Amino acid sequence: MTLHAGAPMPDSLRHFMRAKAHPARSVPCPHCGAAAHKPCRLRTTGRLLTEPHPQRISEWAQTTACCPECQVTPEVPCHDEGRALTTVHARRYQEAEATAA
Repeated sequence: MTLHAGAPMPDSLRHFMRAKAHPARSVPCPHCGAAAHKPCRLRTTGRLLTEPHPQRISEWAQTTACCPECQVTPEVPCHDEGRALTTVHARRYQEAEATAA
């Protein structure tokens, strides 16, 4: 539990009440190294970004959703005929967004 302005709020509730933050912010960014629940930033200037990096969105989709395209479970990378992909299938993004909603 975190105390904020004198009122205790469970961390699980705080996660769902973040104002308009992309759900991908719940995982660390593999591109810029931003911690979970922190905004992505440019590695060169340190400027904060309003949207997460595509790599972070891909990581979030991989950790939260099963892929209907290649039939893998969460945490398992998508594959194409046995070759691991560096990104996830578009249908997995859709599944992750439906799960987050």
